[in-house]
Amino acid sequence: MEARSCSARPFASAGNIDPNTRAIFGRSYAAEPDVLIKELAGDEAIKPADTLLLMIPNQLGVDYNAHVLESILKYVAPELGWR
Repeated sequence: MEARSCSARPFASAGNIDPNTRAIFGRSYAAEPDVLIKELAGDEAIKPADTLLLMIPNQLGVDYNAHVLESILKYVAPELGWR
């Protein structure tokens, strides 16, 4: 199966956790490493961030999730200067 770039949320969105707490949710990314690198490098909100949340659906199983994490660590992170 070929992974294609897609964004469930192409832009940041905001919501309320409770009446006093607001949450900002950034854009979602899903793509092959070379495409992710280009998209993430062009996202102005990511450059100054000191923390990023990676969400990987558990329905795909442990082996696939390990593969996804390994690919991010091996290909994406170094190209973006993450450590």
